[in-house]
Formats: sequence, structure tokens, C-alpha cells
Amino acid sequence: MQSISIQVFGKVQGVWFRKSTQLKAEELGIVGTVQNLTDGSVFIEATGNEKPIQDFKNWCSEGPPHARVESLEVKEIPIKTFKNFTIIR
Repeated sequence: MQSISIQVFGKVQGVWFRKSTQLKAEELGIVGTVQNLTDGSVFIEATGNEKPIQDFKNWCSEGPPHARVESLEVKEIPIKTFKNFTIIR
């Protein structure tokens, strides 16, 4: 298991990024949170097994169809325990 944080920059708000992220995480068996930040980026914390986390990072670099991801800032963080994958409003 590993935990990461991902900050996603680009056109990532108002394009269903958070809901799409939640659905992808659930599909991959990843738990965590996703939220919009005031600077226009999206911030994610995710915990899962190594291969699903890698697939999740790859997905985040593209995002849903209407998103335009310019860059990601990915960091390994101490293991965090979550019950599910939640959108923070």
C-alpha cells in the first residue's frame, strides 16, 4: 500500500474532474479524497496498491474528456487511511 498526493493544474474545474476522479478511483480500488482549490487546481489524496496507484496517476495526467491537464505535482505521503473515495466540497 502507498499514499500519494496529486495536485492537478490546467482546465480542471467545471469539467466533472472531481466526479470522474472518484469513479476512476472506485474502479481501481483506491480510497482517498478529491477537492477543488481556490487557485483553480484540483487536489487529490489517494491510498492503494502500487499498480492501481500508477494507473490512477496516469489517468490523472489526462483526466476526463473536457479537462485540459497542463501538469501534475505528485508526492508520496505517509500512509493515510480512508474508508472510501470522497469528494470534498
